Amino acid sequence: MGVVAVTIVSDYAFGGPKRGGDRAVLLAHGAGSDMDAAALVVAADALAAAGVPTLRFNYPYRSAGRKAPDRAAVLLAATRVAAHELARRSKLSHDRLVLGGRSMGGRYCSLLAGDTDDPWPALGLALLGYPLHAPGKPEAVRDEHFPRLRMPVLFVSGTNDAFGTPAELERSAKKVTGEVRWEWIPTADHGFRPKKRESGLSIDDAHAQMATTLVDFVTAL
Repeated sequence: MGVVAVTIVSDYAFGGPKRGGDRAVLLAHGAGSDMDAAALVVAADALAAAGVPTLRFNYPYRSAGRKAPDRAAVLLAATRVAAHELARRSKLSHDRLVLGGRSMGGRYCSLLAGDTDDPWPALGLALLGYPLHAPGKPEAVRDEHFPRLRMPVLFVSGTNDAFGTPAELERSAKKVTGEVRWEWIPTADHGFRPKKRESGLSIDDAHAQMATTLVDFVTAL
């Protein structure tokens, strides 16, 4: 895929220590949300408390006030621009960045890391609710780039996610070259909303579980 010129309104939120860290995390939002999504804010706060800088950002369509996501090439290019911005702000090399995010954002971080032309040498990937396929379309899986993922990869997903069951995700993740780590949120859907009557968990509990797992993954790399 060729390079695409992208102009992004400066919708960035940089958190955590501005210097002294040896790793930093990019947090990309899902298709129906933005950089202020609760899951990303909780994750950023938890990482900041652990001394890890983060950068949240809006994709161009969100900066422009649109609801429909940009075309694939623009989303990929915007993810690359944001990763460069995190490297600049954190003063870290590209291979000291963990790329990740919710749903679509996580997917494009993984596409950037597994890009055939110019892969990003990420320290790790954090895929929070990876959208393996559209609901009801399990035959159209989005895992063609998984063999090119040579870094450690964390998957955090709900066991009731219509975008990929645990069995489907585990089957596809066998294609990943790097080490894979799993964290399952009991009864949770794609938005990390658990069935409280069955699991006893609230969405705040789910976010806390996700954030704790993410901090453990990032700090152990």
